[in-house]
Amino acid sequence: MVPPRLSVVSDNSRGMGVMSANDDADNAHDRAIPDALSDPEAAVDHLSKSARREKLRRLEALLFASTEPVDAKTLARCLDPDDDVIALLLELQNDYKDRGVALVRVAGRWQFRTADDLSYLLERQQKEERKLSKAALETLAIIAYHQPVTRAEIEEIRGVSTSPGTLDVLMETGWIRPRGRRRAPGRPLTYGTTETFLVHFGLDTIKDLPGLTDLKAAGLLDANLPPNFTMPAPTDVAALMPDELPLSDDGDEEAEEAQESLPLDHDDGETDGDCDAVPEGKAE
Repeated sequence: MVPPRLSVVSDNSRGMGVMSANDDADNAHDRAIPDALSDPEAAVDHLSKSARREKLRRLEALLFASTEPVDAKTLARCLDPDDDVIALLLELQNDYKDRGVALVRVAGRWQFRTADDLSYLLERQQKEERKLSKAALETLAIIAYHQPVTRAEIEEIRGVSTSPGTLDVLMETGWIRPRGRRRAPGRPLTYGTTETFLVHFGLDTIKDLPGLTDLKAAGLLDANLPPNFTMPAPTDVAALMPDELPLSDDGDEEAEEAQESLPLDHDDGETDGDCDAVPEGKAE
């Protein structure tokens, strides 16, 4: 049997082979660069795209590191003054639309969240310390759709009295807050939802709450509703309404009450019979 012939390769030859492979990789990388870069306009376009990608990377890094939603004003600090941060965020949102995480806008701010269709992967069963009662859920829905609303108005809509503990539970969750006081006898508190409510339910504004058609489609409302049945369109009412007073404006309330208690002046100089008292110190 004739033994196989072996050829000896020198170390120099092996080194040349490695160098040749590296050179081929470098040449391939160089060939990947568009030849159009020799054109000044193409070079400017290439640099512009590179700068835009860098800005997207900055936004991506800030949003990824934040545990809370971030507003556009804060994100704009990492960009140039003339950059359109909203356009960049929308572009980044589009880049993530088919990925495991999505860039969403909640309460007017931006945050990375797990894609809706993959949320089941992150579900964790645990015992809840407190579960909202049916009364609390009904009260929360009324406040969300009718805000600003008082406790008496909530009871009128529900048709039953509302326990103070129900409102306390909702305030402990951080989903509702006292807004102000109604310009009415007794100055009752008015209630509204909070930014925490929007973040928890994944809403950008309160206007994103489902409407009548959406609730019917979800099976949450009876299809055979009365012909005249309507429901309010939720509105974003961050500022106090004309019929609301600030919570801490006690001095103005006292002044207003004092003004209302003063007698009315008449053009003929006469006063009401109940207001004939003369100033102190001038009584005869």
